[in-house]
Amino acid sequence: MTTVIIDGKRVEADPSQTILEAARRVGIRIPTLCHDPRLKPSGACRICVVEVEGKDNLAASCATPVSEGMKVSTRSEAVLRSRRLNLELLWSNHPNDCLTCDKAGECSLQNLMYEYDVKTSRFVKQNPVPAPDESNPAIYRDMNKCIMCGKCVRICDEVQGQHVWTFSDRGIKTRVSTAFEKSMQDGGCVFCGHCVSVCPVGALMDKPVMKKARSWETRKVRTVCSYCGVGCSLVLHIKNNEILQVTADINSAPNYGSLCVKGRYGFEFYSSKDRLKTPLVRDNINEPFREASWEEAIGLVAKRFSEIKKKYGPDSFGCLSSSRGTNEENFLAQKFTRVVMGTNNMDNCARVCHAPSVTGLRAALGSGAATNSLADIEGAEVLIVSGSNTTEAHPVAALKIKKAVRQNGAKLIVIDPRKIELVKYADIHLQLRAGTNVALINGLLHVIIKEGLQNDDFIERRTENFEMLKQVVSKYTPEETEAITGVPKEDIIKAARMYAGTNKGMIIYGLGMTEHKAGSHGVMSLANLALITGNVGRPNTGINPLRGQNNVQGSCDMGALPDVYACYQRVDDPEANRKHAEAWKVKKLPEKPGLKEPQMYRAIESGDLKAMYIIGYDPAISQADINKVRASISKLEFLAVQELFMTETAKLAHVVLPTSCYFEKDGTFTNAERRVRRLHKAIPLPEGTKSDWDIICSIATAMGYPMSYNHPSEIMDEIAKLTPDMAGINYKRLEGDGLVWPVWDMNHPGTPILHKDTFKRGRGMFNDLMYTPSEELPDEEYPLLLTTGRRLYQYNNGSMSLRNPEICAINSEEFMEIHPADAAKLDIKSGEKVKVSSRRGSLEVKTELTEKSRLGSVFLSFHYPETPTNVLTGPGEDMLALTPEYKVCAVKVEKM
Repeated sequence: MTTVIIDGKRVEADPSQTILEAARRVGIRIPTLCHDPRLKPSGACRICVVEVEGKDNLAASCATPVSEGMKVSTRSEAVLRSRRLNLELLWSNHPNDCLTCDKAGECSLQNLMYEYDVKTSRFVKQNPVPAPDESNPAIYRDMNKCIMCGKCVRICDEVQGQHVWTFSDRGIKTRVSTAFEKSMQDGGCVFCGHCVSVCPVGALMDKPVMKKARSWETRKVRTVCSYCGVGCSLVLHIKNNEILQVTADINSAPNYGSLCVKGRYGFEFYSSKDRLKTPLVRDNINEPFREASWEEAIGLVAKRFSEIKKKYGPDSFGCLSSSRGTNEENFLAQKFTRVVMGTNNMDNCARVCHAPSVTGLRAALGSGAATNSLADIEGAEVLIVSGSNTTEAHPVAALKIKKAVRQNGAKLIVIDPRKIELVKYADIHLQLRAGTNVALINGLLHVIIKEGLQNDDFIERRTENFEMLKQVVSKYTPEETEAITGVPKEDIIKAARMYAGTNKGMIIYGLGMTEHKAGSHGVMSLANLALITGNVGRPNTGINPLRGQNNVQGSCDMGALPDVYACYQRVDDPEANRKHAEAWKVKKLPEKPGLKEPQMYRAIESGDLKAMYIIGYDPAISQADINKVRASISKLEFLAVQELFMTETAKLAHVVLPTSCYFEKDGTFTNAERRVRRLHKAIPLPEGTKSDWDIICSIATAMGYPMSYNHPSEIMDEIAKLTPDMAGINYKRLEGDGLVWPVWDMNHPGTPILHKDTFKRGRGMFNDLMYTPSEELPDEEYPLLLTTGRRLYQYNNGSMSLRNPEICAINSEEFMEIHPADAAKLDIKSGEKVKVSSRRGSLEVKTELTEKSRLGSVFLSFHYPETPTNVLTGPGEDMLALTPEYKVCAVKVEKM
């Protein structure tokens, strides 16, 4: 440590720290305009200058490192005089419109002018007038107010990596602009809002809040984003029960101030005019809905569920809950299904995305959850990103990958059929044929074993079945693997050596691994890779799924699955069954595992399933082969749907129950790193709607099983009592950044890293896996391979993201990506409309010619109801989890 004296106070500082950092450690405030702890120091604004004994000139404290014996004055007369002069210079070229500026009250320049009693500037007679640019749908610009601090330029470069902003011209004419004066969107802007968040003045501001409220008029409510599994911390700015703005706290995990376009600008859906605000009922799905009272609607649901259970038996019922729902809501959904309906036919929408993660990781490691924290990404030496278009599907997680590579020197291996954005940062891109994941990983394992790169000590101490794995992967030589996957053998060998050559290797994967016929096997193969190198159980290692929706981890953790209670206690385990029956005060709970979601549709077709309760999930647009799914759902004797909007599934219901969005509820979400976080109710429920947990309880009570809670915190208390992994969780402990389960008791701090000393199953299991081809591959009739995925600006079925004006102004229409060579064969030009057909259906869509996709492949997302991509997908399913094979099916494209 280095000893310095700051304002007469002895300070022990790390030699790597600056004067500013050392001062802040002990509570000494030094003002800044250009500084941000996430950025490299620039010393541009000169407001943070201090006097250092023995130095002729004042020093910028943000850019001057401490040294032993240094004596610093932060408030000497010379320092104060210099700060006042610099403020005058800044003010001399700044519009004098504070009375009407939306930044008033949180403008750093205004605050410093007040603090240092600078009333005007000696250097000009008249300040420039404002010059607003309101052409952008989300971000307001007035570069006359820019003070040239450079924070927008630096954060766009250093943190976001988009390089939208730059300094133009030189000298007194220097200004901040986009390259070649392009619009922000044309300049590569992804509307993350980083530049807005760091702007100290009114040069860049969020448009939705402008002229609606000043900073002191809004109350701030902390909550959690509901758009993806990163689970970013949000701050909602509210006036008169209207959300006007979303920001993020730079000190809050896991995003530390970063947001994506959906997190920052995707909040207005809650006030959409087509929000459901009264229960709707009908006797037959061919009849129109009529409005009903809550008493009538709940009574009808309870009556029909009871009648069907009595007539056909408990297993004639199935429930599907949502990964958009809270932990508490998912817990009650499975409790209702098991206690009131008497069946384990319980599933949730994780079935269509990460069910293979639960299956695969449980088989290999004993736990179906991520092994490490998202923060660990930044310290990894080698990263494998497999089947994850991270910059679009999980943008804030992608920032951590970029930082690891650009700032910390990590090596990056990208495994993906498409040339996604992360390929620009990669050392190796293994551009495999879609569906050949297991073969490729087996090829990597072959090289590691052949060259003796495996961690023999770890394998001996902590794993089993290694000899069988060796036999299986011996067949997957680099040459054979290249023949199956299309990846050059040299790249296979290079990637294997790179990953096996570090003890800080981390694997990150997404739906490109799970949504295959061999999705569970793909996850197991990645686990094999981590186990064979010993890259698990330590910081900056492990195998980590990026969950698709915000609470995929939590919905599964809560037992919204057909075979387990909360935290994967099996329903057919007599002790777990007895414990839950006693706690829920019933004589017996069903022991036979229930139906998975796809099995429920088949049971409808066979006449065995008669009624369903679907909570916040839209399988009629999200499932594969949706024409078939819709036809099945239409045959139900009774369907109750709980939703925000009239989704495609709600259109097939007999009763639609209007519910709450995440701004209107208390509860918890669990993100991809197992972090359980508090939602705080920010605004009242719209009149005519109810909370999900309240609706579930009302139906149960009406059916003769009183289910009563005063607050969701009481539901979490019940979860903690029944779930050893969450025994130390309650709402009080979750305030702040939450807790990462397992949390064994009320004194336990949580477990960011799993499997440190032992695996949950004892020893890690090497699974010997053979490559299994996809169910449907291109042929003469359907010569192209379709793979599906996400777009940055939209989310799932679009029910939330498509109802935000700012986002829709940027992106509101689907397009099909096709390789230029394939387009040339079909005489298709970019922007033209084409017909895409599979054996299951067809749709019309515009095209975009791009080399992102492999030759012979096309790509579509699934966000737009007008372009229902899932009329095409199918028929494959994961062999274990039954997750649809969205990533591979055969199609043909025809010019319109």
